[in-house]
Amino acid sequence: MEKREELYAGKAKSVFRTDDPDLFVLVFRDDTSAFDGEKMEQLARKGRVNNQFNAFIMEKLEAAGISTHFEGLLSANESLVKKLDMIPVECVVRNIAAGSLCRRLGVEEGKVLNPPTFELFLKNDALHDPMVNESLAITFGWATEQQLAAMKLLTFQVNDVLKALFDAAGMILVDYKLEFGIDASGQITLGDEFSPDGCRIWDKETRKKMDKDRFRQGLGSVIETYEEVGQRLGISFD
Repeated sequence: MEKREELYAGKAKSVFRTDDPDLFVLVFRDDTSAFDGEKMEQLARKGRVNNQFNAFIMEKLEAAGISTHFEGLLSANESLVKKLDMIPVECVVRNIAAGSLCRRLGVEEGKVLNPPTFELFLKNDALHDPMVNESLAITFGWATEQQLAAMKLLTFQVNDVLKALFDAAGMILVDYKLEFGIDASGQITLGDEFSPDGCRIWDKETRKKMDKDRFRQGLGSVIETYEEVGQRLGISFD
């Protein structure tokens, strides 16, 4: 497998073509951003930590029967992934009230949400990823009704797997976002990544924030805390 030209560079990851048209190389960089790129820094080891964290989570989800684009680790900060036709809508599940939900609805942070909420957001940096609904997604052709139903089902299946995983390690999975795409066989498949950059994680006893909020809120020890989360889950970082 030969790594070729860069196809796409996002805020923290890059995608490269390979000599196989159905496989890409996903590179996790040390770049860190918040507030639509208004706050940006490079944090040493971040790419390595998030790559290996994501690999661990994707393997757990695959073992639970959830199809993902992850094929395997290539290096400390590179993974091999299947090519997907990405759907431009993010799926967000919230188990505990935090972040934008509290700002939008005046809900107190920390309120347990039973049942968990499910939201859709359009992936559009220029529009600041606005919240949308299923009707808008279908009308504008971002996804079909059947695709949205499959995405919602898979998102809650991920919740069942990962809530239990984090709980057993003394942590609360507060909320998270997922992105999906369509693989070569037409199957809805989990893409992008799952790392502390795209979810909220709190210590179960102290409610210490153990995710990207440490960067957003200037709490410090960002990567050290990411590593702590991983180590509690059983990840051995290179």
